[in-house]
Amino acid sequence: MGFGRDTKRQMIIAVDKAQKDGKHTVKHSQIENLGHELVFLPLPVGDYILVDEAVAEVIKRRGEKLKKIDLIGVTRRSVDSKYGMEEIYGDVIGKQHERFRDELILAQQNNIQLIILIESAPEVKCLDDVKRWKNWKQLYAYCKRHKIPSGKGMMERIEDFVSHGGQKPPVNGEHLYKAMLTMSEKYGVKWAFCNPASTGKAIIYLLTK
Repeated sequence: MGFGRDTKRQMIIAVDKAQKDGKHTVKHSQIENLGHELVFLPLPVGDYILVDEAVAEVIKRRGEKLKKIDLIGVTRRSVDSKYGMEEIYGDVIGKQHERFRDELILAQQNNIQLIILIESAPEVKCLDDVKRWKNWKQLYAYCKRHKIPSGKGMMERIEDFVSHGGQKPPVNGEHLYKAMLTMSEKYGVKWAFCNPASTGKAIIYLLTK
């Protein structure tokens, strides 16, 4: 996805104050370097929302008493950023599945368009590309566990191992793709992909397109 269109007017972007300290410094600097202001608030879903007139009115009215629930009625779109395919793998298929699914349901029930922005590898530029993604971290751990030599020809050795009754390897990109597609159809979530160097620009684009 391209993120070439920039708005020239300064905007205020609300960042979920629950984000881990120090983990998002680069993308926050990118947003500020584009001329926009960041404020840290308790967001109902996702990591970033646009502070439009409706949101600003609630912030002003509630002040320091502002809670997540106060912004549910005025939040129309939110971007949730993921540091890579490994994180989205954990959210969609792994141990974080229930928590992630519940966030999608919360957004859907409150008519919030939730967009998951994944800082992906160069070969993953759209949802269709996920089919060809390999979870190398888990594959190497799998090979080590089953004493399968890694490196060149590793996938062929894994296939041979499985064909002789060995344990199947971790879920592949095709499986992950199908699970993400199902979530789109069931909960209305949208997926976007970007290079880490353009995450800030991508967030602004997705909040204002």
